[in-house]
Amino acid sequence: MTGRPLIELEDAALSLTMAVLKASPSPLLLLDGALGVVAASRSFCDAFDLDPATTADQSIFALGAGEWDVVQLRALLEATAAGAAEVDAYEMELKRRGRPTRQLIIRARSLIYQDLTQQRLLVAVADITDARAGEREKDAAIERVGVLLREVRHRVANSLQIISSVLLQNAKRTKSDETRGHLKDAHHRVMSVAALERQLSEAETGGEEDVELGAYFTRLCDSIAGSMIGEGDPISLVVTGGGVVASRISINLGLIVTELVINALKHAFPPGRPGKVTIAYQARGPNWTLSVSDDGVGMPPDRSLVTPGLGTSIVQALAKQLEATVEVGSAAPGVRVSIDHTQIALLGETDDAAPSGVALERPAA
Repeated sequence: MTGRPLIELEDAALSLTMAVLKASPSPLLLLDGALGVVAASRSFCDAFDLDPATTADQSIFALGAGEWDVVQLRALLEATAAGAAEVDAYEMELKRRGRPTRQLIIRARSLIYQDLTQQRLLVAVADITDARAGEREKDAAIERVGVLLREVRHRVANSLQIISSVLLQNAKRTKSDETRGHLKDAHHRVMSVAALERQLSEAETGGEEDVELGAYFTRLCDSIAGSMIGEGDPISLVVTGGGVVASRISINLGLIVTELVINALKHAFPPGRPGKVTIAYQARGPNWTLSVSDDGVGMPPDRSLVTPGLGTSIVQALAKQLEATVEVGSAAPGVRVSIDHTQIALLGETDDAAPSGVALERPAA
């Protein structure tokens, strides 16, 4: 078999390798075992304003005005040459006098090839200066939006507080019992929304994006109790369970709790009757259940006597937004309203509650 001598083949392979490296569109350096530059791609020289004719045969740390002589980079490349480490993604700042600082990602590998006497390291450089600047601008924009949102929520909460005070004053002045009842209902709803806005504002000021439901429901019930339960009334509101949800979900859950608790306080307990309203939240993975139950007079045997009202419509609409269903059933005694969100069916689960769509209101006793 005839052919060119081995030395000529090796020279041709080396020449091809050097040509490919120099023509690479990505900034590349080929270093020897002493971290001297064997070759540099044209893109590397162009990116860092270096003369290709003088780049080779000098240490990487002598390139330019010595700006590559960074202590940590030197340690990482020396460890790579010794086979003790590999530079996967070292981020560094390249500082040059009179020029903007560049943010770089350095990757280095020791090459394994036929000539074991000639150690070579391949160094790849990626300039991420513009990407980092874009990230900083995005973060600053998000922070500005967050500040504006917190300011809006603070102002909304204050405005709602004023509106609720006006509603309560008008309720006290009116002579019509029906009008007074409607104004008080509006007052309770506005107060609940104001309490939610205040809590979300406080959470976001502390850098939180989620809401702890146990604490939120407790504050919400304290607000409702303060405006609807008299000092001598033997009625209590109890919160059990809890969990952490996104603030947008907590808004709907808080409004649902408000409607159901107000409804229970209005209809479940005749004057002087003691009782308890329990608000419970349980989550199992993506599935969750919110329930409001009371031990009051319960629903009438004939459901046709119950006329759906505004509260029913509000709860049904809010549950639909959460992709949940509303179930109304007996709490023996009293009534239990359950809001169920089921994303994954669990084995052994049964549904004994009344069908959704049943009116939540009960005729006052």
